[in-house]
Amino acid sequence: MELNGEASTKKRESDKEGEEIAIGTVKRRKKRWDMVSCGDKLSNTDDNKKVDDQQYMKSRWDYSHDSTEDGKTEADICDLQAGTSKRVTIDRDNDTKDLGKKINTHSIDNEFREYTDEELNEILPVDGYEVLEPPEGYEEMRKNLRSKLRTEVEMELYEIPTEEGKEVTNTDFNNNETTEGSVNASRVVYHDELGELTLKVDDYQFFGKLFVNVSEEDLSSEEVKEREVLSLLLKIKNGTPQIRKKSSKQLIEISIQKDSEIDYIGLVLNNILPLMMQSTLEEHERHVLVKTMDKLLQRLGEKVRPFVHKILVVIEPMLIDQDYYARMEGREIISNLSKAVGLATMIATMRPDIDHPDEYVRNTTARAFAVLASSLGIPSLVMFLQAVCQSKKNWQARHTGIKIVQQIAILMGSSILPHLKNLVHIISHGLNDENQKIRIMTALAISALAEASSPYGIEAFEPVLSHIWKGITEYRSKGLSSYLKTMGNLLSIMNKEQAAYYIHQISPILIREFGSQEEEMRKVVLRVTEECVLSDEITLEYIKNTYLVPFFGQFWTPRNSMDKKVYKQIINTTHVISKRVGTEPIIENLVLFLRDSSETFRRMTLEAIRKVLSDRKTTLTLEQKLEKLLVDGILYIFQENVNDDDKIVDDVGEILRTLGKRSKQYLSQISSIIRWRLNTPSPKMRQMAADLISKVIKVMKECGEEQMIAHIGLFLYEYLGEEYPEVLGSILGALKEIVSEIELDKMTPPIKDLVPRLTPILKNRHVKVQENIIELIGLCAKRGGDMVSPKEWDRICFDLLDSLKSNKKSIRRSSVKTFGYISKTIGPQDVLVTLLNNLRVQERQLRVCTTVAIAIISENCMPYTVLPALMNEYKIPDLNVQNGVLKTLSFMFEYIGMMSKDYIYAITPLLEVALTDRDQVHRQTAAWACKHLALGVVGTGRNDALIHLLNYLWPNIFESSPHLIQAVLEAIDAFRVSLGPGTILHYLFQGLFHPAKKVRSVYWRIYNNLYISSQDALVPYFPVLPNQDNRNFRMRELYYTI
Repeated sequence: MELNGEASTKKRESDKEGEEIAIGTVKRRKKRWDMVSCGDKLSNTDDNKKVDDQQYMKSRWDYSHDSTEDGKTEADICDLQAGTSKRVTIDRDNDTKDLGKKINTHSIDNEFREYTDEELNEILPVDGYEVLEPPEGYEEMRKNLRSKLRTEVEMELYEIPTEEGKEVTNTDFNNNETTEGSVNASRVVYHDELGELTLKVDDYQFFGKLFVNVSEEDLSSEEVKEREVLSLLLKIKNGTPQIRKKSSKQLIEISIQKDSEIDYIGLVLNNILPLMMQSTLEEHERHVLVKTMDKLLQRLGEKVRPFVHKILVVIEPMLIDQDYYARMEGREIISNLSKAVGLATMIATMRPDIDHPDEYVRNTTARAFAVLASSLGIPSLVMFLQAVCQSKKNWQARHTGIKIVQQIAILMGSSILPHLKNLVHIISHGLNDENQKIRIMTALAISALAEASSPYGIEAFEPVLSHIWKGITEYRSKGLSSYLKTMGNLLSIMNKEQAAYYIHQISPILIREFGSQEEEMRKVVLRVTEECVLSDEITLEYIKNTYLVPFFGQFWTPRNSMDKKVYKQIINTTHVISKRVGTEPIIENLVLFLRDSSETFRRMTLEAIRKVLSDRKTTLTLEQKLEKLLVDGILYIFQENVNDDDKIVDDVGEILRTLGKRSKQYLSQISSIIRWRLNTPSPKMRQMAADLISKVIKVMKECGEEQMIAHIGLFLYEYLGEEYPEVLGSILGALKEIVSEIELDKMTPPIKDLVPRLTPILKNRHVKVQENIIELIGLCAKRGGDMVSPKEWDRICFDLLDSLKSNKKSIRRSSVKTFGYISKTIGPQDVLVTLLNNLRVQERQLRVCTTVAIAIISENCMPYTVLPALMNEYKIPDLNVQNGVLKTLSFMFEYIGMMSKDYIYAITPLLEVALTDRDQVHRQTAAWACKHLALGVVGTGRNDALIHLLNYLWPNIFESSPHLIQAVLEAIDAFRVSLGPGTILHYLFQGLFHPAKKVRSVYWRIYNNLYISSQDALVPYFPVLPNQDNRNFRMRELYYTI
């Protein structure tokens, strides 16, 4: 700030309330907007003896329309302060706090203020309304409501962060919650005990004790241990895999400690169980905690008996989780828990939940009992189930008992067959129970038992057949659907005569229920219809006359196509009916729906036709008129596709391939439709047209339309400049199909013109484009590589190197194969130079793909063209290059197989050096190479070289690295195949009874693998035992054979 005249002095003093600024008398230059500030007025009034009063030019900016609470403007306040004091106190903190309150109060007052009579007259007509007196107490209620709404909510404003942010406090988490605005917001913090961890806002609520700065001297021993357990749980929940593994072991060690003062088991379980109940846990966090819980149960055993109920409360909800793996984990924990604490404890713990009023609890309890039966055996629960299912106390207990039987059947499957009769007898009385829910559950349980025991066990269900049939004739709605479902599952295990009788009896009921609007009923009816139609005792005429017309009339409607749950079931039932009545009657009914106005109904029809025709590729016979209607309908669906469903293209292509040569007369029409859609401005339509080309090219080839294929290829060649990568990828895929099917001399454009046009597209990094362009270039190199100049192939090889870095495995695999095709075309030398330079890079994935490419080149161009360069490259003192060479040799011996016998002596010195190198990875890679070499030369008489390599390999059996020891053991197993088990057994004799346990364990591990693989072949190699007393251990017959 510039000062004119005398210099002024400033003094600042800060305290808790605010700042006081002493302002000297100065003459300021005119400010922007000609505004007169409060400070300027104070200066003039304070120093009026030395400086004349300044006449300021006033403008509209000098006046404020906003008044203070007392009705005075800011200018008035400035004058008042100037007359009373030379200092101005600015309370910034109070201003900041009051800002949010004023805004809140102002908005609430505006929103809930009362309407005036004038406003009400404008809103409502004046005539016809009467003003009533408010009831007693109404005003008080309004005042209370307004006082609640006026509750002041502080507005969080931004604060400058401090440097002391490493210690986690409650304020830190609150600020994080407000700024992130998300429950799952996380931040990386550092804690003295925990180290660096990623914490969430919700972690503080559970692990709050860890973030309170308390000295351990002020805590009891139990509280110290609790903090330790919480810290380990937090590391397990949020830590890296290494931290989790270590913390899990420490937590288990704490739980098995013994102390008269501290209950360590309770300390651990009482903290981990509430943590697992947190609703904010993510799936992977819950998975880690469940695994830890499982390990705890296995280690603690029967010591967890006091906590069985708490554990079940946490684990039972996992049995009905939507995630399959979560259900498997829940079953595993309950199974281990039951084995640890025993059947009596589990029954005593879960018994009160059997007749619990909440259905959710009863459902999870029934599933837990089913897991218990699976773990401890059904016979151990039979008496208990019989008592529960026949309980007279209340219907909930009987309902849960029958549901347990149902869940046992679902969980154990055919394992229930030995106990089927007992289980049916236990629940059979429920079919006549007075409670409808029990009757329905009994029918569903019998249905599950029949489905699990299929196709056996009809004898066990004979006593209940009459009751089930009676229920079908008497009940409606849910009761009828459950009984029908039971009868449908029983039909599959009945004998033919009995099944035919019941099918004729229930067919009218099924047809009547075709028109049911209940979703469950429709599913059951469709399922039972399938069972009826598949019965051999039902004639084709009966099916056509009884089922066909009502089925298509009631189920094949646009409304059902909107229900995804019934959608698939209708298609499956249609497919089953087509297997009995043939394809033509079904197609005649379905072809009418191909031109329906509902797109979802058309898609449903197309999918059903594809499924029906897929079983009749060789025996398909359709009338000419029906065939024309079918092709016309599927092309109509393709053209009228609005939702850009790619599955339509697959269905149309599959139907045309099924028609085969019969589709020849429609190919010209299909070709014109494709060409027209390739010219449309919509990229999705162009993409679908190109996808359809790749589907119908084989059909055109089968019909002998090579000229049409060539014409389409030339058409696609002109669209290689497509800007949308998805469309370009589809065009390249269509070209790939054309190149693979057409004869090269008839192809337009020729390969020599196509490949140079494709080279620039290699730089496109879109996944679909990369995959198709590489496969297309590889196909061109395979079929017509000699038509393209070697310089062009060299350029392509250079561009292909970048594709080896791709994250998608299919692209890397295609690139490696393409290198092999190119090397076979122009020779391995130029390609090999490019690839060997790639071994020097740091990126491991790139080096591995390079080694595979070199191995494929050696397979295509014979190993002698590659091996000298590889052995020479091994001399370079670069670890990456040497490992790459060894890995290349491993892949090469794997690919060339028996040809390895010609190169084993040449490569043995290199493998000797590699097997004795100090680097573990070096020896590991050499072991893999020895494995594939040994497997390749089996039976070729190269035992001397193999034994020489085995002598260098054997000392590595004592290595501790898991990857290295795995490679060594697999290599020894390969030597067992090539040298015979006797040779390996002679190596093992020296260490099987060694005094050192570490040595013995390694040798016995190898011996066990040897014994499993070649048990019978080891007999002649065991040492001869001398005779003892009257026992003779010599086997004369074996000696004769030898």
